[in-house]
Amino acid sequence: MTKVSRRGFVKFSMMGMGGAVVSTGLGGVLVGCSGDDDADEIAASFDHGVASGDPLSDRVILWTRVTPVAEADREGSTNVRVSWEVATDENFSSIVVSGSATTNAGRDFTMKVDASNLTPGTVYYYRFSTASSTSVVGRTKTLPEGETDQARFVVVSCSNYPAGHFHAYAEAAKQDGVDASIHLGDYLYEYARGGFASEDAQTLGREVLPEGELLTLSDYRTRYAQYRTDPDLQTFHQAMPMIAVWDDHEVANDTWREGAENHDPETQGSFAERLLFALQAYAEWMPIRPPVDNDVSSLARNFQYGDLVNLIMLDTRIVGRDLQLSLASYFGNDGNFDVQRYTSEILDNNRTLLGTDQLNWLQEQLATNTRWQALGQQVLMGRMELPGAVATAQLSIEDYVTLVQLAQADPLTLSPEQAAFLQARGPLLQLPSLPYNLDAWDGYPAEREQIYQTAQDNSANLVVLAGDTHNGWASNLKTSASAGNASVGVEFATPGVSSPGLESFLNLSSEQAIMQTEGGLTQLIENLNYTNLSDRGFLMVTFTANNVTADWIYVSSVKENTYQTLPNRNRQIVVNAGANVISDSV
Repeated sequence: MTKVSRRGFVKFSMMGMGGAVVSTGLGGVLVGCSGDDDADEIAASFDHGVASGDPLSDRVILWTRVTPVAEADREGSTNVRVSWEVATDENFSSIVVSGSATTNAGRDFTMKVDASNLTPGTVYYYRFSTASSTSVVGRTKTLPEGETDQARFVVVSCSNYPAGHFHAYAEAAKQDGVDASIHLGDYLYEYARGGFASEDAQTLGREVLPEGELLTLSDYRTRYAQYRTDPDLQTFHQAMPMIAVWDDHEVANDTWREGAENHDPETQGSFAERLLFALQAYAEWMPIRPPVDNDVSSLARNFQYGDLVNLIMLDTRIVGRDLQLSLASYFGNDGNFDVQRYTSEILDNNRTLLGTDQLNWLQEQLATNTRWQALGQQVLMGRMELPGAVATAQLSIEDYVTLVQLAQADPLTLSPEQAAFLQARGPLLQLPSLPYNLDAWDGYPAEREQIYQTAQDNSANLVVLAGDTHNGWASNLKTSASAGNASVGVEFATPGVSSPGLESFLNLSSEQAIMQTEGGLTQLIENLNYTNLSDRGFLMVTFTANNVTADWIYVSSVKENTYQTLPNRNRQIVVNAGANVISDSV
């Protein structure tokens, strides 16, 4: 794994950023762990489960959190000793490494172990223990080296606790042959009670803690602790290692480099301070390896699965992102759209989502000699441009498609206003199409073109993985100059675990409306192959030397205590190596 350096941003001490982080070698030798001699054999339980993550060929991060039984031990500097074991079997008859360290309230009683001297491509089992308790057993796996036949990942994002049950996590944990999960962000949401998607929270018994919006370190820690009591999420972490990156809601909605849509400095104080608290809590509670130089301002790093896949994890949210543009700002008082200013600003070559350092590092990674190059990142990269009348909410997707069909059948029946909508002319709009979401890569097209060009120059088999939208998508990726020509890659986007999707924002209340809108979008958006607008679930991606297979798996409901999968809504798409285009769908 390599890490792109970051200067002049948030820096954490080893203790502050990651909980008790220790490194283990043969015989359980500890490096960088202090205070063990002062540890007490304190009774403590494992209420938040176990997790593993950031696997390498010879090591993996192991995570847990302990809860002291005695109230008096939950405050101050009391140290709790925690032991761990790693074995090749679930019964721990063959232990390969073990050791102990301490944690305390200063790191929210979290602990990470960088268990090393492991064998490549191997499944291991691990557990923790205190003076009074032993944790559940977790399963993890190291990266393979050399010739690799297959790599399989579960891809998830957008798990909103008050929105509904985490059935998608439970179902994902049941999948066979998974090497790791890839979490593309919005692991939690920062809103107060009554916020986004909370209308059923009280009925479901899923009202958030703390009650207010997350602003302080204690706030973020409390929300992580609540999420990690969810049994489905615990099972998911227990089943496989996680490779994670944050999106905006780990901090605040529509975060960018210096602020967020959901942050008001006048009433909520310094954004920089809030960001520091959010990132510290993330580093404590997530099974990520401490970045180089203790810099947690970006999670850009890569994981190489032998000669098969280079999984490149990007931070498109915090470290480099310029402020998002807004379509509304280009409408004047007369209702006209300022085409010249919009075009100038959206196509600005200096406009960045990644930042210069991360972009340069990504371009180096795209030259890596593996069969597939996979980007794990947050927001949609494919162009999602809609007719101007639809993008600006003057017409619904269904109404626009109806107009198109009418124009094809009998154009003379169109009124002047209808014709203007179709021709993208008139007093309200002078552009043929507009991106529907400028928070995604559509708001940073010049930098996107650089990535496409680099992938093309290196003949990369490029697969982009995305989250954020709460819906399933599949698109062919083309440079702006390659319309109708070969794609430079494909994009697969995972649905949300529980957050509502476009069906909620578009008020699609019937199955017929959902199906019509899905069909309309694939007609209207060039290079969009597939979308699911209404179901929650996850994406499973399987790489082989010959192809990559994407399977979208959906659950019946997040509002009921039980669930089933939806075979009639599940979808599979296959992309052949060397083609860089969606070639087959089932």
